Amino acid sequence: MINSIYFQVFLFVLAYFSLFFIIAILKKDNSIVDVGWGLGYVYTANLALYLTNNYNLRSFIITFIVTIWGLRLSYHIFKRNQGKGEDFRYAEWRKNWNHFYLTSFLRVFMLQGVLLFIISTPIIKIIAAPYQELKIIDFLGLLVWGLGFAFEALADKQLKDYKALADSKKNGHVLKSGVWKYTRHPNYFGDALVWWGFYLIALSIPGAWKFIFSPLIMTFLLRFVSGVPLLEKRYADDEEYQEYAQKTNIFFPWFPKS
Repeated sequence: MINSIYFQVFLFVLAYFSLFFIIAILKKDNSIVDVGWGLGYVYTANLALYLTNNYNLRSFIITFIVTIWGLRLSYHIFKRNQGKGEDFRYAEWRKNWNHFYLTSFLRVFMLQGVLLFIISTPIIKIIAAPYQELKIIDFLGLLVWGLGFAFEALADKQLKDYKALADSKKNGHVLKSGVWKYTRHPNYFGDALVWWGFYLIALSIPGAWKFIFSPLIMTFLLRFVSGVPLLEKRYADDEEYQEYAQKTNIFFPWFPKS
């Protein structure tokens, strides 16, 4: 039963990202997949709940918090990218890749579909598992998720507000206050924390400890692949950013160096 659910969700996830590939072709903008990333988790959780028909308190809780997180993330990215054209990463790939559409389909859309499914497996496990009453680990997971969600959302809001300020009111072009005072990438740190919260909730299910690869993969991607390194590379020659980097932790929050 559970194995069948995984297979069904996997096929639906690939279909979901295939639809986003078609939208990207029509818009000539592959960065639409970034909007689809957060929504993909919303889709996956709600689809798993529908397919399992396993409506209980824990499955409702995990579906609800995944939905809140995914909708906020996708809305934020949509508003941030609106009217700005294709993101610089995808625009660069558009110039350099041979057989662009086939390569995009496989390396952007299908790859993200496979990753999203793998990372989502503990969520599917929670939703599909027979119900047991809530445990302390569930509440600990909710606490960690809440901290991560608040940290990520606050970081995004602070950065948005800072960008909206007139230049005369800014202390340079790099935000160095709020949660950005303690880490150069508070939004990515908060995102990683969200997934450790999901994993802690999964630990309430027997045998779910093996899904530790999910938060590990998400943290690795954010810290070493698609999140932090790309932005650090983008600002490698920015004198103000490099001065900020000398004093501020790259990922985990800590007090700035004097």
